[in-house]
Amino acid sequence: MASLRITQVRSPIGGTHNQRATLKTLGLRKINASTVREDNQQIRGMIRTVAHLVTVEEVN
Repeated sequence: MASLRITQVRSPIGGTHNQRATLKTLGLRKINASTVREDNQQIRGMIRTVAHLVTVEEVN
């Protein structure tokens, strides 16, 4: 199964509580921090919630 590298590129300051909680759930705490997650529907939904704060790339 494919994996996704998710990198936080913007600050959650000024965002909603839900957006901050989503970043925390993804394991992102600082700008330029990255995490690798499995590509599934739950992770895709979280990414959609914070799409303006992160970049996503596929990893093999």
